[in-house]
Amino acid sequence: MNWDRIEGNWKQFKGNVKQQWGKLTDDQLDVIAGKREQLTGKIQEAYGVSKDVAEKQLADWQARQKDITRNS
Repeated sequence: MNWDRIEGNWKQFKGNVKQQWGKLTDDQLDVIAGKREQLTGKIQEAYGVSKDVAEKQLADWQARQKDITRNS
């Protein structure tokens, strides 16, 4: 799944992000609004990991996402 599609359908993907990174608040996810770099930064802050680790987690999560908009 490419990031443009995730960003464009952020409201649908927010729940999946919240499941993966439960320390992130709904307000933070609203501000992030699907911006990959902002999400990476918030993962770093919330979990105390390096940028490389946060980017790897995000890439792994992204690879697992199915096109949830396909049946909409």
